[in-house]
Amino acid sequence: MKSDYRILVVDDESAQREALVGFLAKKGYAVHGAATGREAVETVQSRQIDLVLTDLRMPDLGGDAVLQTVKQINPEIDVIVMTAFGTVESATAAMKAGAVDFISKPIDLQQLQWVVDKSLDRKHLVSENRRLRELVDEKLNFTGIIAAGRAMEEALSMAARAAASKATVLIVGESGTGKELIAKVIHQASDRRDKSFIAVNMAALSDSLLESELFGHEKGAFTGADRARKGRFELANEGTLFIDEVGEIPLTTQVKLLRVLQEQEFERVGGSATVKLDVRLIAATNRSLEEAVRAGTFRPDLFYRLNVIKIALPPLRQRREDIPLLVDHFIRQASTAMGKAIDGVSKEAMDLLIKYSYPGNVRELENIIERAVVLSRDTVLTSADFPASLRGEPERSASADPGAGSFAEQVAVFEKELVMQALREADGVQTRAAALLHMTERHLRYKIKKYGLKTDKTAD
Repeated sequence: MKSDYRILVVDDESAQREALVGFLAKKGYAVHGAATGREAVETVQSRQIDLVLTDLRMPDLGGDAVLQTVKQINPEIDVIVMTAFGTVESATAAMKAGAVDFISKPIDLQQLQWVVDKSLDRKHLVSENRRLRELVDEKLNFTGIIAAGRAMEEALSMAARAAASKATVLIVGESGTGKELIAKVIHQASDRRDKSFIAVNMAALSDSLLESELFGHEKGAFTGADRARKGRFELANEGTLFIDEVGEIPLTTQVKLLRVLQEQEFERVGGSATVKLDVRLIAATNRSLEEAVRAGTFRPDLFYRLNVIKIALPPLRQRREDIPLLVDHFIRQASTAMGKAIDGVSKEAMDLLIKYSYPGNVRELENIIERAVVLSRDTVLTSADFPASLRGEPERSASADPGAGSFAEQVAVFEKELVMQALREADGVQTRAAALLHMTERHLRYKIKKYGLKTDKTAD
């Protein structure tokens, strides 16, 4: 509420001061007045003040000195300077010294209200983000995973109990829900934490390489096998092996995997010597293995061996209460990596982020935040920093049509659209647009001139 914010108006002209105090009081703020700079400092020392609105030129203690002293007393108090027309240079210097804004005299009351509201909205945002950060720190338990809602808490509770055993674990969930992260959590919480954690993605391997990747091979086992090589099982010995997209394993390899789970031993491809193992297996899939069993593409005996402890990860759209915490975490992570100071997101932007469906789940949210941090020119992310699809707007793109013109003409249309889209996303800043297109700024300027595009921004 506005009455929760306390504003101090500092001006040696009594008529001006009383007018501003009266105006802001009518708007619902708690307002105090000070006739001198020294009185202002005493008020800040004795009362809780959220915002100081001070004239720059005063006889006893100028506004620049008031600003400096107030910031020394409490750096979190915002200061707005009022300056007569023609002294904008002084106002600019004050902003460099820590003022959040300035307003020129004679005071336009509508502009005053807008500046004050913006300052206090920002203060509220910073306060909310501080609260979020405290919640994030509170929710980052031994797992290092952010989870405030019941759906994810249940999955983490199951993971914690699974870590204490040696049983095989099956993690199911859509792409981007964090299956490998949960597998690492189980490993780190187990008595195998000091041994290797080896991960392999079945979907990324061809059938011809799959057995060699899992079990290794002897020299001469096949063309190109010029030396013996350990497979992922051997590398994970005494530790944990994480097999992602386990549903992609072909039936012939499923038989060998089942034997490893049953006997804890195997032979390398092209070899006859038995290799003994002590491996904790964690498997993951974004498919229904039950359906694959019914379809005959997955062995039921292997499924039962894998499905000893099942952990189901909910999609992000089913854990929306976690989104503000995740957003804050990813903002801090991206800001640190890129050396930018981002305080948080506007309320409108947060509403968009909470309502979005996230087909790519947490991984998509992380990418969205990273992109917004890269493109933002402010300390607060707004809805304009996010993709058009997030705002419910169609993405603009050129469509191929063999009959729409020559190859060169259609390439030119597509190229022009790409340049225009990059400029829109970069808010007209050519340096950023060039980076988005992975081209030099000089090359981009050539394209802008070639297609007659208008922009006058060349740097941040």
